[in-house]
Amino acid sequence: MPRAVRHEYKGAIYHVMCRGNNGQSIFEPFRPVDFSKEPAVVVKKGSGQRLFLSTVDEVCQQTGWRIHAYVLMSNHYHMLLETPEANLVAGMKWFQGTYTQRFNAMFRCRGHLFQGRYRSLPIEGDASYFCAVGNYIHLNPFRAGIVGVGLEQVLESYRWSSYPTYIGRSRKVSPWLERERLINACGFDPKLPKSRAAYRSLLECRMSGEAGEDTVGEWVEKQLKSGWFIGGEAFRNWLAKQLPESSDNLRGEQRRAHDEYEAECLLDAALKALNITEAALLQLRFNHPVKQAIVWLLKSNTTVTGVWLADRLRMGNRSNVSRALTAISRETDVERKGLKRAVTQCTG
Repeated sequence: MPRAVRHEYKGAIYHVMCRGNNGQSIFEPFRPVDFSKEPAVVVKKGSGQRLFLSTVDEVCQQTGWRIHAYVLMSNHYHMLLETPEANLVAGMKWFQGTYTQRFNAMFRCRGHLFQGRYRSLPIEGDASYFCAVGNYIHLNPFRAGIVGVGLEQVLESYRWSSYPTYIGRSRKVSPWLERERLINACGFDPKLPKSRAAYRSLLECRMSGEAGEDTVGEWVEKQLKSGWFIGGEAFRNWLAKQLPESSDNLRGEQRRAHDEYEAECLLDAALKALNITEAALLQLRFNHPVKQAIVWLLKSNTTVTGVWLADRLRMGNRSNVSRALTAISRETDVERKGLKRAVTQCTG
């Protein structure tokens, strides 16, 4: 299967996540530690998590990254990460490689620690998406049934998360952790002390189900599990524009986004060439020569589906798209020949 393309640009925001190899812990050894051949080293509980966070501290110093939220679970981690410079790939390569080496040295292990590639979903900077992703990360221990409303311990008792720091339960604040943007995205003033209590109340409402319907949060959670970006249609199209011209390495939805974006660009060019507005085009019958010519242009130069064309250009159904392609390809009359030549110029 082709790999998902990494999106790198200045000021990018990502949800970054990676799991342990074969579902194993990435913070504790998966086999007994053998200190017989080397001087004994005392490995305290939580050593792996502290090692991970100290490595985060180093990579943030090196790259300028800003972490807005994180949680360390037993066999995976989540981070809401911002890159002021376009350096996600280089930074993650150093970070995961360095942590793996240090982990293996600490626990006398060998081999891979992480399972395949890390996932990095670019996130639109809109407050609703930022808030939803940050809350999703902080609520991970609750969804796992470890702590939270209805359980023995409160959410902030889970120490391997940025959440305790957000609500003032942790005095030590790492220099790379920035809390203001997420608090602000949730609708609170980060400069006011009461924002901590307000944020705590918000997550408690989420856990208890008293917050009401959260359509954005539900959509974001779905995208985090199986999507390739978090944001609106305009952001999706912008990301598609950044993808390489050669789509050999594009996966599923990324390929479709790339081709749909190209189709939209060709549509705009065709409308200008034929001196017709989009509204007027959509009102034409499916068998109108102008609509047929534009269908032919988009289908011949992208891999968009007949279903997409039928829906986008109001062709009725996919069979009408096929009829349009047949009619324009045969060039049975002077009008269709002229229209075909006119739209062909749109491809440059």
